[in-house]
Amino acid sequence: MDHNGKTAPTPGPFALPRGTSDPRLDPAVLLAPSPFAKTARRFLGNSTFLIAGTIFGLIVLMALLAPVLAPGDPYVQNLGNRLVPPAWYDAGSWAHAFGTDGMGRDYLTRVMYGAQVSLMIGVSSALISGIIGSLLGVTAGYFGGRVDMAISFIITTRLSLPVILVALAIVAFVGASLTLVIVVLGLLLWDRYAVVMRSATMQARSMDYVAAASAIGASTPRLVFSEIMPNIVNNLIIVATFEVANAILLEAALSFLGLGVQPPTPSWGLMIAEGRDYLLFDPWVIVIPGLALSILVLSVNMLGDGLRDISAPENRN
Repeated sequence: MDHNGKTAPTPGPFALPRGTSDPRLDPAVLLAPSPFAKTARRFLGNSTFLIAGTIFGLIVLMALLAPVLAPGDPYVQNLGNRLVPPAWYDAGSWAHAFGTDGMGRDYLTRVMYGAQVSLMIGVSSALISGIIGSLLGVTAGYFGGRVDMAISFIITTRLSLPVILVALAIVAFVGASLTLVIVVLGLLLWDRYAVVMRSATMQARSMDYVAAASAIGASTPRLVFSEIMPNIVNNLIIVATFEVANAILLEAALSFLGLGVQPPTPSWGLMIAEGRDYLLFDPWVIVIPGLALSILVLSVNMLGDGLRDISAPENRN
């Protein structure tokens, strides 16, 4: 009882001792940024990521909105209107802002639709190769021993094969098509995923949190998918960005050699190949798709650089 004769309230089970305060009411805790705010600050504070992400986002938007924004049909030919120069030339016209090609097709339209082809091939190939390489790399890194030796031999065998020559041989033997290019590149570009994921899995497997989960009886699938993968997925994303750019360049090379995407499909590599006959007198026929290809590949590579810097342990605070 207190001095007034009243019964003092009984402290509840979560009551704090006298003379202490709830740490949740500490101003430092209340004003601390949330995990989402910290993540957003890291992304917004990285200029490389912002610049590359903006450029890449604009290219993706252009590809998605090509049916709406394109001034014409990428397949319609007009031989009476062939090789019209771009609008910034004296003989150019804003009716064809990027001019027309040797078949009279609007070049701006074909560049916009060509972005669809390049992105489709880059992302699809990276997805296929990412699944294969990640599966092999995580398996080798987790089990080790003979399993690691067998998978390392497979990786070494793959690294001994030049990608462009193998792709050329397969496409020349089977026949060129968009689907075949995606499958061939997907089956040939998994080695980087395997090497990186194998190393990252070995490092994660030796961590205390994995040992603790194993000690309480966690199964192998649970250890891999709940404990290891969430901590190495950033490595997978970074490798994927570089492989997207690699696949886009390889597709352009195959199309330039006539064994990639076949005409009349609008592909930047194919547009460069078709314009080489006009290089001396109409260089813009090659410069425009070449510049578009360079910007896309550069933005994807810079995006990977930015993600690598953001995900670095010293930048996570």
